Amino acid sequence: MEKGPEGRGPDLEALARRIKGWARELGFQRVGIAGVDLEEPYGRRLRQWLAEGRHGEMAWMARHGSRRWRPAELVPGTVRVISVAMDYWPAAAREPWSVLRDPALGYVSRYALGRDYHKVLRGRLRRLAARIQEAVGPFGHRVFVDSGPVLEKPLAEQAGLGWIGKHTNLIHRRAGSWCFLGELLVDLPLPVDRPATGHCGSCTACIAACPTGAIVAPYQLDARLCISYLTIEHPGPIPEPLRPHLGNRIYGCDDCQLVCPWNKFARPTPVADFLPRHGLDAPHLAELLDWDEATFLRRTEGMALRRLGHERWLRNVAVALGNAPPSPRAREALGRRLTHPSALVREHVHWALARQADRLSGAARSSGNAPGSAAAR
Repeated sequence: MEKGPEGRGPDLEALARRIKGWARELGFQRVGIAGVDLEEPYGRRLRQWLAEGRHGEMAWMARHGSRRWRPAELVPGTVRVISVAMDYWPAAAREPWSVLRDPALGYVSRYALGRDYHKVLRGRLRRLAARIQEAVGPFGHRVFVDSGPVLEKPLAEQAGLGWIGKHTNLIHRRAGSWCFLGELLVDLPLPVDRPATGHCGSCTACIAACPTGAIVAPYQLDARLCISYLTIEHPGPIPEPLRPHLGNRIYGCDDCQLVCPWNKFARPTPVADFLPRHGLDAPHLAELLDWDEATFLRRTEGMALRRLGHERWLRNVAVALGNAPPSPRAREALGRRLTHPSALVREHVHWALARQADRLSGAARSSGNAPGSAAAR
């Protein structure tokens, strides 16, 4: 390892440059170094968000207290965070709007179409830590990939990887927002990078596009209204008033990113693991509802989708079929789930069948073929 001035200790600036080079060699498109002082404004904003109950049933968001915005309390000895970003835009997938506009299909958030990103990034961050250890010897560190009480987006913003946009996702001027984030907490006093500055300007496209109005104000998200929360994190019944707004979104929602002007700069992912598997970029809803648990586990093996579980999968697909135009195929698929052992699944199936019936009778009335009409006599 290179020595610093007058041979005292390692040359930390040179080490930081080498770390960034190793990170890019490992497939990270962007890498930066942040300090650990997140109290203002991030810690304050998180405390307010939690106090307002906007985290819904994600009790784990409040469980770790100040450790979430004080990395040195989470991992004692931490003085810097190496923040990395890996692009995941799957250009080979079916064009998103074409799926969202076809109610017979199910929409899966683009980040979840391939291999579980936790595994991909975690493995590469561990290899990065190993490279650093080869250079400096044993050092204190810990890897995080959306797997612990770490404020990933604030750390990435502080490390210069982009700014947190009005939709609360991280945006980079030359790469957009389709990226995964990971962190390596270290006890090395590396030089920190300049924080990113915001460039959303007067644009409110993401706020206008949110199907459920979950972006309640610029930079403020109410998870209780967010389709990603409702379809992935929320364990119970999806509130009935919100179900029609889900459309055919069965796992997550990308609308706020799809309309973001900065995503015109998004680059296709170079990582084959993030490309679509099993045709889930444009699957037929009726077929998905017929998946038994064994099929669900087999088709989602190694994917983030699996953490949803079969019960919530059927719940989400049932809602999407309830939002679809009436069809014999949809009703038959729903009918086969009326006796499912889960009360959660049965309730959503009954709701979907009632929606199908209401739409069918409405179509009959509008065509003059309702019972008792002149055309029906």
